Amino acid sequence: MAVQSPSSSDTQASSYKDHDQFFVWREFVWGAIAGAFGEGMMHPIDTIKTRIQSQAILSGSQNQKSILQMVRTVWVADGLKGFYRGIAPGITGSLATGATYFGVIESTKKWIEDSHPGLGGYWSHFIAGALGDTLGSVVYVPCEVMKQRMQVQGTSASWSSVKPGMQMYGYYTGMFQAGCSIWKEQGPKGLYAGYWSTLARDVPFAGLMVMFYEAMKNVTEYGKQKWIPDTNYQVNSSMEGFLLGGLAGGFSAYLTTPLDVIKTRLQVQGSTTRYNGWFDAIRNVWMAEGTNGLFKGSVPRIAWYIPASALTFMAVEFLREHFNDGLNNGKVPRVASLSVDKKGSSLQEVV
Repeated sequence: MAVQSPSSSDTQASSYKDHDQFFVWREFVWGAIAGAFGEGMMHPIDTIKTRIQSQAILSGSQNQKSILQMVRTVWVADGLKGFYRGIAPGITGSLATGATYFGVIESTKKWIEDSHPGLGGYWSHFIAGALGDTLGSVVYVPCEVMKQRMQVQGTSASWSSVKPGMQMYGYYTGMFQAGCSIWKEQGPKGLYAGYWSTLARDVPFAGLMVMFYEAMKNVTEYGKQKWIPDTNYQVNSSMEGFLLGGLAGGFSAYLTTPLDVIKTRLQVQGSTTRYNGWFDAIRNVWMAEGTNGLFKGSVPRIAWYIPASALTFMAVEFLREHFNDGLNNGKVPRVASLSVDKKGSSLQEVV
């Protein structure tokens, strides 16, 4: 009879399993950091986009400002701090979205490719990105509502100068006060205003972005193998993530701009309801403003998403490259086992 400890292969399998689980959790952390980084860097452009898209509600005029006119308006009225109104809820929402987006992408892609081979490739990328963003929306949407309302308000002096009939809610002094005020006036419905329109925008956007990114990575890899056969030459993964992430974000942002316009209008309108739901908002915007209305703010939206996506993917690739390699390249030690030989009753070490 032999008594034997778990074999080295069993130990290796267990170690690799633990490593894979830790890898997924690291993706959540890297995604959160990268998401907050991208939002913080590009928040001023997002403020201009929000102000442009919400002009029809706040001014009631069809004679609306261009991008440069809006930049000048915000600067003259509020100075530099006007561009950073709502940054606290913006970063908070991006932490949640970035974590779920990248964390869920990695685990979901592997699960889909293993359990449903027919959905492999770009479909698995699209589904994983859409699912990750959907889960993050539980935290992201209330933060987005607070952020956008604070962005359109500007400073206290700017909001007080708005016509009384156009002031749809009181001035928010900060993220916590904004959340409490919205909850008190409208309840959960207020904090989750435009929730379905947000999903209608973000699910295809998130799916398209990761699909475009993975597709361009494949094309880039093919190009490197064909035109850069020298294996000693390596392209920096952070720079590759910066370029490809920017392109993927820009393409996806433009294609989903109409959905973003509807989401912004529904979230900014407050308790003074102008649009009765998603389809009513589309119909009214189309009839009153046409195609230009549905694509209003597309330039600042693209101008925001190209660098924001570039910075986010660059940060994720940088964190993966510099913090994952140590564990990925680590060797799992082979554990010696002891067995009792029945015939000779001797103790034998097996390596």
